[in-house]
Amino acid sequence: MTSPQAKTLDDFGYEQTLSRSLKLRDLVVYGLIFIVPIAPFGIFGHVLEASDGMIVTAYVVGLIGMLFTALSYAQMAERYPVAGSVYTYISQSVRPELGFLAGWMMLLDYVLIPALLYVVGAEAVHDVFPVLPSAGLLVAFVIFNTWVNIRGIGFTAAFNQWMLAVELLVLAAFLIVGVWAIGTHVDGARFSFAPIAGPHGFSLGVVISAVPIAVLSFLGFDGISTLSEEAEGGGPAIAKAIILVLLIIGGLFVAQTWVAALIAPTAGRFSNLDTAFYDVAGTAGGPWLAWLTALTTAIAWGVADSLVAQVATARLLFAMGRDRLLPNALARVHSQYRTPWLAALLVAVVSLIAGLGFMGHLALLTSMVTIGALAAFFVLNLAVIWAFYIGERSGRVVVHLICPLLGAAVIGYIGSGFDARAVAVGGVWLLVGILIYTVARARGREVRLET
Repeated sequence: MTSPQAKTLDDFGYEQTLSRSLKLRDLVVYGLIFIVPIAPFGIFGHVLEASDGMIVTAYVVGLIGMLFTALSYAQMAERYPVAGSVYTYISQSVRPELGFLAGWMMLLDYVLIPALLYVVGAEAVHDVFPVLPSAGLLVAFVIFNTWVNIRGIGFTAAFNQWMLAVELLVLAAFLIVGVWAIGTHVDGARFSFAPIAGPHGFSLGVVISAVPIAVLSFLGFDGISTLSEEAEGGGPAIAKAIILVLLIIGGLFVAQTWVAALIAPTAGRFSNLDTAFYDVAGTAGGPWLAWLTALTTAIAWGVADSLVAQVATARLLFAMGRDRLLPNALARVHSQYRTPWLAALLVAVVSLIAGLGFMGHLALLTSMVTIGALAAFFVLNLAVIWAFYIGERSGRVVVHLICPLLGAAVIGYIGSGFDARAVAVGGVWLLVGILIYTVARARGREVRLET
């Protein structure tokens, strides 16, 4: 009998239709782009205020919390090397109906996150170049990314490498200038452990209260799992990439927030928390650095991050369409580029409509995106316990019981403060998913079980 680690697509009754060409390096680049190495640029002021200056500790705690869920993803990715991420994992390991609903909730995140990113990117570019209309920029972003997406996963991977290089160069420029500013005591800056211990004394309660904001910067690592059928190393490569990406991104987040917090130790000095990081960059290096960090953030969200989000969404739709729980046309693969092109087009249309519709309502859109992801994360952690520790009696207490329990606890805590409107939208979305699955079952369609 084939061991779990050696299972292939054939073992699950699927054919290899997507292009299996991504190396571990490509997966890591994809994950870094999805999370965005400079994600703290955009929310620095908010996390600094919520943590009372202990921003580095808030990000470290957030990283630890996400690592528990990442370990659960890694366990499932090795066992089920199939596109579809949480949808496939829970369908195969627990129950098909629960897997569909978990995938459906994740779809709320995946379908709306490109729209969110397009809106943020378009409005950010508009702030830098007011002559360019936000709506026009959003449309341009959608068209460009859809073209790149359909052209093939190899083409997308190459584009990601260039975008990642740009982001890392800008981050390096900020760190170099920032360290110089601290060393020369620009605006009174000097080295200290205040971003860890706090300028007014350490308080674990205050740090924990800031974690739900900080942890949003880490969302996106799960998108790597949608590429299982395009990774040369299959499930094990996906598992390794997920952990590597979180560790790398955690180090980058700590470095940039520590330097920025030493230059601006309190949030009270900022007139606008949304632009706090760019004010810090301006203090450290002048207007050119403020402009560079702002523009790079806009492009990272509006082009690079939204591109990989669109890729992940298309793969989830592909997997659910292949199982005929969504229209089978979504599983159609382009004859030349070997990409799920109809799914990519659908994501583009939804992103365009949702993006234009939610302009001016970013807080609600962000909550809707997050509630879908966290609901799926919560169920996935419990599924690891059910499938491995209880079902298989693996005996691996740390990996198959303690870590997923902690992961579920962290996710539950983060989700406890959701906006009531976002919870209502999530509830309606779940009810629609139940209706769709009921109709699909009535027509004789069902998620394939492991053979």
